[in-house]
Amino acid sequence: MSGHSKWANIKHKKAREDSKRGKIFTRLIKEITVAARDGGGDPANNSKLRLLVDKAREANMPQDNITRAIKRGTGELEGINYEEVRYEGYGPQGVAILVETLTDNKKRTVADVRHAFSKMGGNLAETGSVGWMFDRKGVVTIAAVGHSEDDVLEKLIDYDIEDVSLSEDMISVFCNPNDIEKVKNGAEKVGLKVEDADIEWVAKDPIELESQDAEEKVYKFLEVLEELDDVQNVFANIV
Repeated sequence: MSGHSKWANIKHKKAREDSKRGKIFTRLIKEITVAARDGGGDPANNSKLRLLVDKAREANMPQDNITRAIKRGTGELEGINYEEVRYEGYGPQGVAILVETLTDNKKRTVADVRHAFSKMGGNLAETGSVGWMFDRKGVVTIAAVGHSEDDVLEKLIDYDIEDVSLSEDMISVFCNPNDIEKVKNGAEKVGLKVEDADIEWVAKDPIELESQDAEEKVYKFLEVLEELDDVQNVFANIV
């Protein structure tokens, strides 16, 4: 169903590398700040914040960093006011792209995103131009070692799972965004190793790139976008 294959594997491996050099901390701090601002600073009453705090702890972020990010979001500490902005466009090979950003300067961010698109052979498009090609889903990523898709489905039979997708060493479990925490906790209870849990844009009809050269061009473009300071997430309609 999803476009969760090579690109998903690349993203997860890259996230592990980012955690080693601290870059993931910057992105998580921004997201935690915005989640606390929008839904309150108590993780017990803010499911989005709760997921982000769990992710920050898994990345070994110090508790002081988490606490400060929450307090900046609630206004207890001074901080930058981040705005969520989503960009849409087409990359090499006509691949549809969604770019999620958190920024304190929209002019800077759109200039950076536009430059990346034009430099790498893509085109930044108007809002809504490719968004209709994606659905918002909860995605729980599980280590596939020792497990098949059927095995995972059987273990999670009591949960409202929409689909599963196996790719190399990962199994992605798709659910309603409102159920992501239940599915994540359920997977952990039955002994599955949860690598990640997030709400993502998942392609309705992902396309397959026809050659290794095409893959390399598209992946390079997506990585360039991911490296931009204000970019939080990049999604593409590829298998």
